[in-house]
Amino acid sequence: MRGIMRLFVFVAALLCAQLAGAYTVVIDPGHGGKDSGAVGKISKEKNINLAVALKLGEMIEKNCPDVKVVYTRKTDVFIELHQRAHIANKAKADLFISVHTNAMPKKIIRRGTETYTLGMHRAADNLAVAKRENSVITLESNYEQKYEGFDPNSSESYIIFEFMQDQNMASSVSFAKEVQQQFSRTAGRINKGVFQAGFLVLRETSMPSVLIELGYISTPDEEQYLNTQKGQQAMAESIFNAFKSYKNKK
Repeated sequence: MRGIMRLFVFVAALLCAQLAGAYTVVIDPGHGGKDSGAVGKISKEKNINLAVALKLGEMIEKNCPDVKVVYTRKTDVFIELHQRAHIANKAKADLFISVHTNAMPKKIIRRGTETYTLGMHRAADNLAVAKRENSVITLESNYEQKYEGFDPNSSESYIIFEFMQDQNMASSVSFAKEVQQQFSRTAGRINKGVFQAGFLVLRETSMPSVLIELGYISTPDEEQYLNTQKGQQAMAESIFNAFKSYKNKK
């Protein structure tokens, strides 16, 4: 409980600090370095995430001179989950975008994009995705202390997430919906919708934040698409168009 209260105080202070200054977006390419993320037949998730994230950031930098772009990583390096959130909080970001690629167990074929916000995740599939993405913390030293006893494989550990980011939930969902609409409109991908789940990378950010699943690296045609320049450009452009629409409404 003390840990939760400290987090509330920390988030409140950062929200107040955000009221002044230029618009800042933090782009977070999921995984990296010793953490490959999901692995397909011809590629690794970490590389797809980075390629799309860099293209997205470049589009924002070229077309939105009033926006500062901050990356959690720009190369193939391992960044701990809590450090990714720290980068966003330190930058007093207005929006946090975490880019990922989905996967399913062998022989299960699924296609389409999903965008997640932090929240309760009653559906078993959503919890499974959260557990898979959060399991990276086991590669970190002293993760039990850093995350105050959080167990990425325990359903009970996710209960407190519904109390986090209430202030930013509406904005997060609004942007997530824009992203999903653009994936269909701009890239012609299957829109699987917006969901809530307990992603650690979203837990400690003090601004509207989303985690995007670009598609399934475990499905051969989607993996192939996500490894082409055309596919990566279309996915980045979709997120960029969503960003423009979301920001213009502010």
